[in-house]
Amino acid sequence: MAATALTVQNIVRTGLNPTFSAANADGHYFTNDGKKTFIHVKNGSGGSITVTLDITQTVDGQDVTDRTVAIPAGEERVIGPFPVAYYGASANITFSGVTSLTIAAMKVSDG
Repeated sequence: MAATALTVQNIVRTGLNPTFSAANADGHYFTNDGKKTFIHVKNGSGGSITVTLDITQTVDGQDVTDRTVAIPAGEERVIGPFPVAYYGASANITFSGVTSLTIAAMKVSDG
């Protein structure tokens, strides 16, 4: 199985009832505008799960350590935004585990 695309959902003034997807063991990617896009991750499992966001930039030819965010059991995190210079126009996410883990990508609408 390969990483799957997350559809970025628009938050508008009238509200958004977001749709969450089950996390894929091979990760996800989403279209990243670098300013208004973020992810919302819910950990319904009994243990902490680490979300890893790939950083695509290098410094002097050396890879930069990817961003990691720990989500304790039963908690959730809203993570972002993701500057395109560091995370790319297509941001990639992986997880240390996917049992009872759901995710949504969202963007604040311009209008």
